[in-house]
Amino acid sequence: MSVFFCILLLFFQLHAKAEKSLCRMMGDPKYPLLSKDGDVTIGALFPVHSIETVPSFNLRDFRMAQIMIFAIEEINTSVTLLPNVSIGYQIYDTCGSILSSMGANMALMNGQEFVSGDRCNGQSPIHAIIGETESSNTVILSRTTGPFKIPVISPSASCECLSNRKDYPYFFRTIASDYHQSRAIAYIIKHFGWSWVGAVNSDNDYGNYGMAIFLNTAEKEGICVEYSVKFQRKEPEKLRNVVDTIKKGTAKVIIAFLTNFEMNNLLDQLIIQNMTGLQVIGVEAWITADSMITSNSFQVLGGSLGFAVKKNNIEGFADFVIKEFWETAFPCTQTEGNSSQNELICNVYQDLLVLKSNNEDVPEQRYASNVYKSVYAVAHSLHNLLKCKEKEGCKTDAKIQPQQVIKLHALKKVNFTIKMGDHVWFDSTGAVVAQYEVVNWQQDSNGSIKFKTVGYYDASLPPDQHFVLNTENIIWAGGQLEKPRSVCSESCPPGTRKAAQKGRPVCCYDCIPCAEGEISNETDSNNCKQCPGEYWSNAEKNKCVLKAVEFLSFTEVMGIVLVFFSLFGVGITALVAVLFYNKKDTPIVKANNSELSFLLLFSLILCFLCSLTFIGQPTEWSCMLRHTAFGITFVLCISCVLGKTIVVIMAFKSTLPGSNVMKWFGPAQQRLSVLVFTLIQIFICVLWLTISPPFPYKNKKYYKEKIILECSLGSTIGFSAVLGYIGLLAVLCFIMAFLARTLPDKFNEAKFITFSMLIFCAVWITFIPSYVSSPGKLTVAVEIFAILASSFGLLFCIFAPKCYIIMCKPEQNTKQHMMGKIYNK
Repeated sequence: MSVFFCILLLFFQLHAKAEKSLCRMMGDPKYPLLSKDGDVTIGALFPVHSIETVPSFNLRDFRMAQIMIFAIEEINTSVTLLPNVSIGYQIYDTCGSILSSMGANMALMNGQEFVSGDRCNGQSPIHAIIGETESSNTVILSRTTGPFKIPVISPSASCECLSNRKDYPYFFRTIASDYHQSRAIAYIIKHFGWSWVGAVNSDNDYGNYGMAIFLNTAEKEGICVEYSVKFQRKEPEKLRNVVDTIKKGTAKVIIAFLTNFEMNNLLDQLIIQNMTGLQVIGVEAWITADSMITSNSFQVLGGSLGFAVKKNNIEGFADFVIKEFWETAFPCTQTEGNSSQNELICNVYQDLLVLKSNNEDVPEQRYASNVYKSVYAVAHSLHNLLKCKEKEGCKTDAKIQPQQVIKLHALKKVNFTIKMGDHVWFDSTGAVVAQYEVVNWQQDSNGSIKFKTVGYYDASLPPDQHFVLNTENIIWAGGQLEKPRSVCSESCPPGTRKAAQKGRPVCCYDCIPCAEGEISNETDSNNCKQCPGEYWSNAEKNKCVLKAVEFLSFTEVMGIVLVFFSLFGVGITALVAVLFYNKKDTPIVKANNSELSFLLLFSLILCFLCSLTFIGQPTEWSCMLRHTAFGITFVLCISCVLGKTIVVIMAFKSTLPGSNVMKWFGPAQQRLSVLVFTLIQIFICVLWLTISPPFPYKNKKYYKEKIILECSLGSTIGFSAVLGYIGLLAVLCFIMAFLARTLPDKFNEAKFITFSMLIFCAVWITFIPSYVSSPGKLTVAVEIFAILASSFGLLFCIFAPKCYIIMCKPEQNTKQHMMGKIYNK
């Protein structure tokens, strides 16, 4: 590199003094590989030999030299294009070396003949240069020729860096910029669903710029790159590190953005390491290179996919290569008139004669059309500059400067169609439209490797038609028919979400199940979605389903048990009523106020039955009925118990001498008291139902996964008034019964009433915290349990002792026995 800068500095210094200095050749004399004189001369730089010191041929670039000569000969014989102007050429072999390329470049600009004493006019004998074939060499070439405004047209330098018109105003190319190829590689990877890839590139302008564009596009497309490594062709240590990185990596898809030389070096190492099963994605620089085809290369590169320059068959080129080229273009085939220069070339390039019979690859040349277009681009520009007309010819007296050749290109006025049918034009960056073939390495039945076209990429088409692939015709890595998988983490199924792994690329993630109430119905979902209000996630967490509606039903075990005890209570109460009716004339029934007893038994039946209204799906009517029926029936029941308590007290008072208390609380007063107490509760319930009645309510707060269908109280004050009134009567009854518990009686009714009220109050006091804390349908179950427990408490405490005497101790069911204790007293 330092040698290059020294030469470049010297070159600029001589150019600055060109008008005052004598003309002299810069550097050692260097002669072209192939040359021909003409009115206008086109230079060319091709690495016909790959290495300077070893006779290694680069057949592809040699074909470029041949197609250039073919195109020039074709133009020179044309009667329509440059009719009376001949084009000459000087083709130099750069041997794949930057220093050799610089020497050849200097030789092109110097010219071969100098007249002693002539002053330098600052003009080059070359009107345009076709070359180089590699991007890095082309960058140096364009920067060297740029100050002299010599146009450079490259058939294969695709680095995006050369699109900068400020740095390279006189550079053009008949190949598309790698901007399109790099993006197309990302799109093909996205198309096949590969999200985890490795990348290796040449450590030069071609590889670095191309890989940078790919990495940027891959990031936008959600593709993760496990590693990105690079090396140069003369760095064996770095190459070994690259191979080790590929070997340790888990990515099954490898992006190889390499030149032909680097890819050959990498292929050799991969074969030595026996690394198979890698799906290699290649670029136009090597994907169709015949030099890659060896006896062992298919085991590594079999099934490779890549973008290749569009192949065009140039009519007449094959015949020219076989016959005319060796007879007219190559000086060593001439038997007479050889100059000393030709003799020197023949001695140096004698080894090229072995290629004379090697013509099998002529139809496969993909870059040939690019060279062909380059020559014709110069020819059309000259045609316009010289104002050529088919019959009148061209103005040969016009002196053409190199910068004029390219001037019309910069204005986009060179727009032509070559005989292959391709329409050629240059865009604002000096490149042609991107057109690639997608090729696949396949093996025939006879074992030969073919580059089969399986798709194309054409930037001239509408965006939705840029990329077309025929996946059915693709053979994958290792000759397999099944597409390989290359992911860091397997796809997250519906019902899960992706959670990034700390410190790793976004393509590496864990699959986390969605939380309760959330779903993901897509593969690789980044987030879970919350189900709407009345919906909940199913077991798989991939669909929102209606929440289960919970209420205490008649069909479930708890509902059946409660119904059983409710009906059992009704049955027991009815049996007691039947027993009391049959024994209504016995002293024990008469002594306990049979009318209030029957009314109490009737109210207890209603209490047992009202518990059934709490079971089943709540409706508007059932919600109003259950609470009002509960409030009224229990007030009726407590009113009867309160009446019985008052009767007990009054009965004792009436036994005292001179007392006539019973006349103030006879049967009529008892009925009236029960009626009044009950009417007050009815009034409270009517007021409650009028202002804010209970209603069905879907409770979504207590349980997230289900809806509790319950009866909302409507007015809390109304419900509190109903319960409060029942509690007030129960407390009043309890106090009176407690005060009358010591009254002298053989069968003290007040004691049993006291005990029954004690149970009643205890049940409903414990009911309140249980009701508040019980969730869902258990709330209703607790309320039903309280109703049944208090009803059974009243039934057994008040009526069980009497039934026992009636049924088991009939001898005690006499008036004497009932009054015996009083007489004793």
